Amino acid sequence: MSELPGDPDPGLGGMTPLSPVGRLAATVDRLSREVRAAQAEAEGRALIELAKGILVARLGCGPAQAARQLAELAGQSQVTPLEFAVEVINQAARDRVSEVTDAFLTATAAVRAADPGDGARGAGPGGPVADSAAVRLRAAESGALAADDTQAVADALLEQALRPLGAVAVAIWAAGYDGSLTLAGSAGFPPAEAARWRYVPPDVATVARCGLTERSGQWFASLAGTGLPSVGRHQYPDGGRVAVPAGTGGRIHGVLEIAWPVPLAPQPPQVVRQVEALAELCAHTLESYTPPRGPGQEPRVIPDAVELMDLADGLHDPALVLVPHLDAAGHLADFRIQHVNKRFLDPAGRPRAVVGGALLLEAYPMAAGDSELFQNVERVYATGEPFRARHMNLTALVDQVPLSAVADISVSRHGNAVLLIWRIEDETARLASLLQHAQRLGRIGGFEENLLTGEITWNGQLFDLYGRPHTSTPVPLEELAAHAHPDDAVAIGRFLRTLLHHRRPASAAFRLRRPDGVTRHVRVVAEPVLDTDDRLLLVRGACQDISAQHWTEVALAATRDQLAQTEQQAIERARLTLQLQHAIMPPAQTPLRVPDLQVAVRYRPAETEQLVGGDWYDAVMLPSGLVLLCVGDVAGHGIEAATSMVVLRNALRGLAVTGAGPGQLLSWLNIVAHHLTGGITATAVCGLYDPARRTLRWARAGHLPPVLVRGPGAEPLPLVRGMLLGAVAETAYEEAEAQLAAGDTLLMYTDGLIERRDRPVEEALAQLLSTVRPTPNTLDQHLDRLLTYSRSDTDDDTCLVGIRVG
Repeated sequence: MSELPGDPDPGLGGMTPLSPVGRLAATVDRLSREVRAAQAEAEGRALIELAKGILVARLGCGPAQAARQLAELAGQSQVTPLEFAVEVINQAARDRVSEVTDAFLTATAAVRAADPGDGARGAGPGGPVADSAAVRLRAAESGALAADDTQAVADALLEQALRPLGAVAVAIWAAGYDGSLTLAGSAGFPPAEAARWRYVPPDVATVARCGLTERSGQWFASLAGTGLPSVGRHQYPDGGRVAVPAGTGGRIHGVLEIAWPVPLAPQPPQVVRQVEALAELCAHTLESYTPPRGPGQEPRVIPDAVELMDLADGLHDPALVLVPHLDAAGHLADFRIQHVNKRFLDPAGRPRAVVGGALLLEAYPMAAGDSELFQNVERVYATGEPFRARHMNLTALVDQVPLSAVADISVSRHGNAVLLIWRIEDETARLASLLQHAQRLGRIGGFEENLLTGEITWNGQLFDLYGRPHTSTPVPLEELAAHAHPDDAVAIGRFLRTLLHHRRPASAAFRLRRPDGVTRHVRVVAEPVLDTDDRLLLVRGACQDISAQHWTEVALAATRDQLAQTEQQAIERARLTLQLQHAIMPPAQTPLRVPDLQVAVRYRPAETEQLVGGDWYDAVMLPSGLVLLCVGDVAGHGIEAATSMVVLRNALRGLAVTGAGPGQLLSWLNIVAHHLTGGITATAVCGLYDPARRTLRWARAGHLPPVLVRGPGAEPLPLVRGMLLGAVAETAYEEAEAQLAAGDTLLMYTDGLIERRDRPVEEALAQLLSTVRPTPNTLDQHLDRLLTYSRSDTDDDTCLVGIRVG
């Protein structure tokens, strides 16, 4: 018997030899795993670099120190540097992705428990960046933002975020202005299958269109039984599908469709939020997506056209939506009238169907003439600056047609489309329309009652207000009380006496009880009409439904009471916080008297009371003869930050009497911040000045270093290592010693002195160094000058401590 190709070879120890095709497939698989691993490693490095940048901005340190801080914190937290970098990014971003990453692990476990056979695939060796769920989602975001096109975005989403959930394919659809769908990118589907679904015409029911029209996302447990076609239906006929709209800022740009190979169990809210976050990532790419087009063809998808057409249909003035029309060379030749709203009135009296779809200069060949309408539209499209004109003559728009229309013109650009509005003047029709709309919007019904003949005339609005058919008999004024609430009989009687007996205009408010059981709050206003003999002839008036106003007043009264209570609570809270700050840092600080040394402190609270923060300072003579100098800043604002500041300041004072150095003091203070204050974080700089030796020993905890002013120059002291307080349970702080000389000035400060929203901390520190020179005569003048010329724009608390050697 001949040996079969798959039989074990005794010469190979029982192993099955691979055929050339098998060896080639194994090589391709190995290379693919290596490529994915290299790509994952690159994305991991990008996340670590982003986290280092955040630490540089937060701690005011250099990149090298930020890398060391990241490595130390990761080691102390017993996680990988990549996982800790993702935590730093989530804390800084506080975005949609950071919200869903917190519950991602629980969501993944739920999916795998529902389908252990398939949901467990996708995160094995050579798969995504790491086993951490938060890392996978951030890696997916990084890959999507770094992708060159939507195809690369689809690949990144599938590999990094969706395969761990058991998904096997993803499709990104771009929505066209006409309701069509274009497959902008896909992953997991065969190329031939994706090519068949490259374009879906308008009004074709598919899974993706369900997600587009419903706007809330569609989750199908299985495609079987839905009758909806979709890409890859033959590969996964019983699999689950999800179609979620991809939009940002209230605008829908397309749909994210995800495929599972097996029926999909109901998903927890965490997974739903994750898919919505991934759809939002797709929307950023779809904003600038334009399908390829051939020479001389206009783009099928025109950005912003759909929204602009909806806006035009909601206007009460005639409006046209124009899109650019390019010639064969790609230059702007004309504008196509993409849409006309229902209120459009052609100056030549032509139907809307004749104008819609035509080129602007074809429909109105004289638009480029005396009216300069085309030139103004072209200028608006080129510059984006709106154009407004009153009383423009539209006579010359249509050649050989006698017109006399005068209109107010408004032209504005919205993305790649132009909105043209003209308001043709017709004063009589306009006033009649205004009156009709005023009666409808104001829910006003009019009446007239002839007291001699008994004839009563109501308009339609009054019948609707009374809840009676238009064919019924109107209610006479004398029977008004019978249709009102009994408690309002006195007010109605007073109204009738003033109107009918005293023959004066009158008004009254009452509760109308309608036949359908509904009670409406109504105000009636009427006036008498007298004949030539001063006899009462008839009564004219109007009734207005004021139910909405009544209930609004009731709601406003309740809201005013609630706001007054809330405002009082806020005032009391701010007052207590300010009292606490003033108790610790009074506005008038008792001067510290030290031989051959000037000491001055300043505290500037935030201008906004709600931003009362946790900045603090201290300058005190210790029993050892050394001078304790320190400033600090607790993260956050409000009474919590103020009370935490009190704990740290008092703790440092108590610890300082032990005689320990500044590095040891900050190490102990870090334990206090981490264990005894509810887990706050803070920065601080602490120094011990020896008057006898004129030396300063100092250490810092994530704070900006002190500034030394000597002669005409000013420089910050060389930076020493020190992590912010409360970040970890235990840590050590480096110390440094500075030798001061007569005439030297040393400044410690919090970031409220220099911080700006529009500039990095390095530029703000350079500005401070230029401001401290030259040195005024006294130290108090020096500190006052710094506060006066501070360029900070964050409205934060500021603490400033200065010493000058005599």
